[in-house]
Amino acid sequence: MARTSNEAGAGTGRLARRRRQLRDFVDETEPEALVTVGVMAVSLLAALAGFLAVSPLTIVPFVVFLGSAGYGWARHQGLTARVLTFSMMVSTILILLLITVFIFVESLPVIQYESVTVSGITVPGLRLFTQTQWDAVSPPVRYSMIPMIHGTVMVTLIATAIAAPLGIAAALFLSEIAPPVVREVIKPGVEILAGIPSIVYGFIGFTILSPWAADQFRTTGQGTYLFVGIVVGLMALPTVVSVAEDALSSVPESMKSGSLAMGTTDWQTMTSITLPAAFSGVSAAVLLGVGRAIGETMAATVMLRGVPQLTEPLYNVFYGQATLTSLIANNYGEADGLQMDALFVAGVILFITVLVISIGAQYIEWRMRRKFGGDV
Repeated sequence: MARTSNEAGAGTGRLARRRRQLRDFVDETEPEALVTVGVMAVSLLAALAGFLAVSPLTIVPFVVFLGSAGYGWARHQGLTARVLTFSMMVSTILILLLITVFIFVESLPVIQYESVTVSGITVPGLRLFTQTQWDAVSPPVRYSMIPMIHGTVMVTLIATAIAAPLGIAAALFLSEIAPPVVREVIKPGVEILAGIPSIVYGFIGFTILSPWAADQFRTTGQGTYLFVGIVVGLMALPTVVSVAEDALSSVPESMKSGSLAMGTTDWQTMTSITLPAAFSGVSAAVLLGVGRAIGETMAATVMLRGVPQLTEPLYNVFYGQATLTSLIANNYGEADGLQMDALFVAGVILFITVLVISIGAQYIEWRMRRKFGGDV
């Protein structure tokens, strides 16, 4: 009898759902709904075209879009919501594509200027990555990305060496060892640290760490890759801890219990079960920290000298010149012509680097899913 009642209830629910779907379909195919959606689409495209053409009349189609969207939301909410979400998704992708095309196009003049002919073949922008001189004043002007790439690599390696081991260890403690009361206090605190502006870290490094380093290591002036890397690593640490802790906490408890039931210790379970199972999430956390280190601007700008040249010797971390981000921050206000285009080249390098890191994170996640056969 109970089974019959359950089946009847399930049948009634399916019937009601089908009625709602039919009612929504009828509502969405009404001429009024289709006209409203059409007006929204056309006005949004017109607003985008006006924006790209820098037209003062761009506001007109945008107001029409807002009005039609408001009317559609009041009369045909389901269809309007789907159209709006789809429009926002397409707009986001289009904006990213436009930004990408813009920075690449703006960098073309200096790439052509620094081209080199090798064996009868012109290699665009080769001097940007073969010479080490940056001189935007004395003719003939020369632009090189090598000193800034070297500085970015130095800062990123030091920051990763700080953030990766400390972040993973802290995430393991919060996920596997810390009592619930401690976790509830520390985890929000770590997330709050991630929201501290980078200029605060840079100011502390400039006023405290840099003078101390100059005094202790007898360096000329302020700014060392070592302490910039330490500051950036501390900035990236909350991100690594937060993301890695979420990945470790998502490992099924049954896997840990099974390992403990076999007689392993807590430490052996963490190193042989928890960490490998959450490796994709932990590696993603480290890569996010690396991305933060590569793209950090204010701390590097405040603490470094901003001189586009290499340190001697190259492995000398007790001096610091410039990174790709600090080069842009220090020069964009007064740059013009080829110098401005050279700054766009620095932006292109940063863009490609972050893209490669993102692809690498996706590849690691795919490999771990294939290895473990799960979604962890």
